[in-house]
Parts: sequence; C-alpha cells; structure tokens
Amino acid sequence: MAKNYRQLNESLKRRINPENFELEKSFSDELATLSYSDVLTYIRLAMKGVEPEYTQKSKDAGDRVKNHLSKKISDVTFRYQGSVMTDTHIRGYSDIDLLAISEKFYFIDLVGLKQILESNDQRLCYNQSVIERMEKEVNTNTYRGNVLQDLLQLRLDIEVTLEEAYDICDISKPKSIKIKNKSLNREVDVVVANWFDDVSVIINEKGEYRGIQVYNKESNSKGLPDFPFLSIELINERSSETNGRLKRMIRFLKNVKADSFKDIGLSSFDINAICYDIEISRYEKLSFYELVPIIHSQLSDLCLNPSKSDSIMSIDGREPIFKYNSQKLENLRLLMAEVEGVFDDLRKALDL
Repeated sequence: MAKNYRQLNESLKRRINPENFELEKSFSDELATLSYSDVLTYIRLAMKGVEPEYTQKSKDAGDRVKNHLSKKISDVTFRYQGSVMTDTHIRGYSDIDLLAISEKFYFIDLVGLKQILESNDQRLCYNQSVIERMEKEVNTNTYRGNVLQDLLQLRLDIEVTLEEAYDICDISKPKSIKIKNKSLNREVDVVVANWFDDVSVIINEKGEYRGIQVYNKESNSKGLPDFPFLSIELINERSSETNGRLKRMIRFLKNVKADSFKDIGLSSFDINAICYDIEISRYEKLSFYELVPIIHSQLSDLCLNPSKSDSIMSIDGREPIFKYNSQKLENLRLLMAEVEGVFDDLRKALDL
C-alpha cells in the first residue's frame, strides 16, 4: 500500500515536537528546501533528533527524583540508561530510566576469574598488571551481607521516599517504580540494580565497562547482566565520528517502525546493533537521503544472508541479536518491507 507521506509527516512532527516548539532555523530552512518532495521531508524528519527542550525536561525530571532519593538513601549510585542518553529517542514526551545501583556489594564473575588464574596457559594471555587485578578481585571480597535482602530493602526505601514526594507513583511493577512529575509532564522509571564485573570489565579497569543486574521484587531475584553504559558510550563515540549519521540511521528505523501498521517486534537494543554494525566507510560522508540505500542494503543482507544475520552482535559484543531467533528475523523482514517502500519512493522522487 502506498504511503501517505503528508499524513506521516504531520504524525512525525507531533511525535517529535508535540508542543510545536519553534524549530532551529537551520533545520527549518532545510525543510523548506525539501518542500517539493514529501518523501524527502519524511526521511529528514525521521532522522531528526527530538528538540533539546523536550530532552532537557526528561533529564530534569530524572534529576529531581535523584535529588529526592539522595537526601534519604545512602550507599547507592544513580545512573541513567536508555535512548535519551544517546539522543536516539523519537518522542518528545520520552520518559527516562534512572538506575539506583547498590554500593553495599558488587557481583564478581568468580568462576570466570578463577578459571583464568588456575590455568597456566590462560594466564599467559594476560599481562601481569591484569593478573594482579584479577587476583585482587578474587581475594579481597569482604561483603558478608545478604544480596537479595539488601536489594529488597533498597527497593522498599525508594518506594517510601517516592510515594511521599509524588502524587503519581506506581510501585506495582516488579522491576521498576514509575513516577510522574506533573509540572514537567515527564515520567521517570526508577530501577534497582547491583554492579556486575566480569573478566572483560576487570581487563578494561571497570568504568563504563561495568555491568548491572536488575532486581525483580516479585521473584526476589537478580536478572542477567546487562552493560548499558558501554553501549551508550560506543553509540555516542561512533556518532561523533560520523557527524551524527549513526544516530540519524537509528532514529530513521525507529520512526519507520513506529509508523508501520504492523507490530514489529524489534527493540531499540536490536536497532542500535543493526546500525552500529554498518561499516563507517560506507556512510561517513553521505547526505541524509543517501543513508536510506545504506540502511536498505544492511537490512537486505541480514534478511537474505544467514551468515550475516548470525554474526550481528549487541553493541557491547556480548549477545547475538538474530542467531537462534527465527521470530526476530521474521520481524526484521517486516521492518525491511517498510524501509523498502520508503526506498522505492525515494528513487522515484529522485528519478533514479
């Protein structure tokens, strides 16, 4: 079915700029030069970041939650995660994820560390300073508390604090507490977690390489390790190297997915990995509409070439995206069909 780009453009504008803030003049002027083509206008809008005023309000709402909690709760580090931190969110009214990470303990992959330290062959793969850091991690763990009890208590303390501070506070979800800041019209999800350090984290001297495990109140358990800060750093670095082009491609795919009539089961995590995998040399000097054939080629290759789709890893390099997941590949084909429609209309508009 042919796409109604005028309708899509109006919907896109409402999504990324719901309060109709005045657009930056340079971007407004650029759109004016594209007014002859609805599909070009759509592509440019779909690649645009949310207006800074909206993003700042989301961050301000998170900071106010953090300030409330900091006054009442100790032994915790607060960090943000999610697409707002990479400016790849596509909604003006985006919520923000605030992690409350316990500092009473951190989980170490002792099995992995000991496996290296107890094998002469594996020890030879690392320099002495790295071996010493591993030995220190194995030998200096002095925590004697109850991990799950500490995480539960942190969750309960946060619930009490936020219920006192906010009229709208939902504590029913097992992995997060959602509040709404009514003056800023923003929601904040507060997630309790602990640090997770494995061999790779220790080799790289922690920092943004550190992982987290999210606490589930309902099952009283810790989730699988996740490494959001490294992914945020790598996306920001890669996009800086390409003058924002990586983020344009990510936003484009997210908006095309959002505008589809089909339910496309691909997450931001998946879309980030798809775009990050594209070789920089293929797109680093291209204009915005020239990025569409690059995206189309990437999706086509993934859909048609099993060895290619099997090779796609998460940005942190730890998790395959499509391997062993035929359902996700089917959803990729749905996204591919949407992108192909835009690509075909672009070629017609440019008379290619």
